Amino acid sequence: MRPSERFLACLCLLLGLAGTAQAQPTSVQVVGLFPNAAVVLVDGQRKLVKVGQTGPGGVQVVSADNHGAVLRVDGSERRYELTREYNAVTSGLGGSSSRAQASIAKGAGGHFWVAGSIQGQGVQFLVDTGASAVAMNEGQARRLGIDYRVSGQPMRVSTASGTAGAWRITLNSVKVGAIEVLGVEAVVIQGDAPTEVLLGMSFLNRVRWREDQGVLLLESKT
Repeated sequence: MRPSERFLACLCLLLGLAGTAQAQPTSVQVVGLFPNAAVVLVDGQRKLVKVGQTGPGGVQVVSADNHGAVLRVDGSERRYELTREYNAVTSGLGGSSSRAQASIAKGAGGHFWVAGSIQGQGVQFLVDTGASAVAMNEGQARRLGIDYRVSGQPMRVSTASGTAGAWRITLNSVKVGAIEVLGVEAVVIQGDAPTEVLLGMSFLNRVRWREDQGVLLLESKT
């Protein structure tokens, strides 16, 4: 083979290798966890990826549980723990601060369910933009140690079953992921409804939120 032919052959081989090479992700995080799915953040691109599916940067979710997920990145499997996600923003004074974020995947029935806490006690929330306030039934309030009959203001509320007695209260703290809101208005409803604690607008109005591809994104305002 002449030198010129050998040069062209090497050049073609190098171009072929360059064409098949894929850019490897430089930053991979797990920022949300759900049954058999995880919200992955790859080089700034966020997506809900189910087990067995492939997300941004070719990252594949192998398994997921309450604490982390096993991801296959560039052919290698590694466990990633849940990361609290923060987004750097520029303040009006030219400095910088960070805003806590939380990602909630759409679950059964097309609803958004998320684990959180009320005054330090663990709670499973159902996000309800139709509820004017955080709402719970009497049993849930007692489990959380809320003395609603003493501290609450009696009122009447409209429910799917009609009107019911209730008490308006103020919760010291409501937290979802890394986002904590203090002094949140809530309602304790007489009886067994609602069956889930509703994360209503008295919390959602205090944060920024939007839905993107089946994921509800929450961000603190400060």
